[in-house]
Amino acid sequence: MSSKRVILGLTEKLTILSPDNKEEKIVARIDTGATASSMDIKLAAKLKLGPVIKTKIVKSASGIKKRPIIKVKVKINGDIIEEEFTLADRSYMTYPLLVGQNILKKGNFLIDPNKN
Repeated sequence: MSSKRVILGLTEKLTILSPDNKEEKIVARIDTGATASSMDIKLAAKLKLGPVIKTKIVKSASGIKKRPIIKVKVKINGDIIEEEFTLADRSYMTYPLLVGQNILKKGNFLIDPNKN
């Protein structure tokens, strides 16, 4: 990890690294209020991500649900971070990927809402 602070906006282009070394560039929502990161279940299936390592009870705007969790490697600004993502149906949301505190704490990130 670089020692210099990386400034992220409210949305960021990042890369998901799949187990078969494929890379998928995607725009993710950065959410400092979310404790866990979340990924659309169809995106995880398309990239053959998994296996499910455990489940977790998650409280969200759509209620309380038990969600499967997988470990995923993402590349943000050149740094590769492996972290847990809950799987959910995010098809009705603008962004298929939500980056939460579990990833933001691992990197040396600052969030600037004015950054595009």
